[in-house]
Amino acid sequence: MRVSASALSLNVNDPAASSAFLVDHFGFTQEMAADGFASLARADVGVNVVFLRVGLPTLPEDQRGDHASGLILAFTVDDLEGELARLRAEGVPITMPLTEEEWGERAFQVRDPNGVIVQLLDWKRSPVSG
Repeated sequence: MRVSASALSLNVNDPAASSAFLVDHFGFTQEMAADGFASLARADVGVNVVFLRVGLPTLPEDQRGDHASGLILAFTVDDLEGELARLRAEGVPITMPLTEEEWGERAFQVRDPNGVIVQLLDWKRSPVSG
């Protein structure tokens, strides 16, 4: 199998609102859009993010009512504190404060207008022991 592209599709109530959130606050570009659909990309991310409206008749019947709740859209960044300050300055509510896990992950979270969790993170590098 050869994979030529990848995408993460999330069912939400208002795809346009989620799309605008990623464009306005996370530098994504909306590549395609139609009623109930938006596809976004960033050259440095390696995966497209697709928003589909809950109930869209083109979805299989057993998926139409599903919502993207419980998922975390996570992005590793170079300047975590800088991104936190930028998002605060833009008025984006921080829904999980900056935390540090014992395994070295540092992260904070926000939510888009549809409740999709967006997490920015980095990794605390520990010295190599010999």
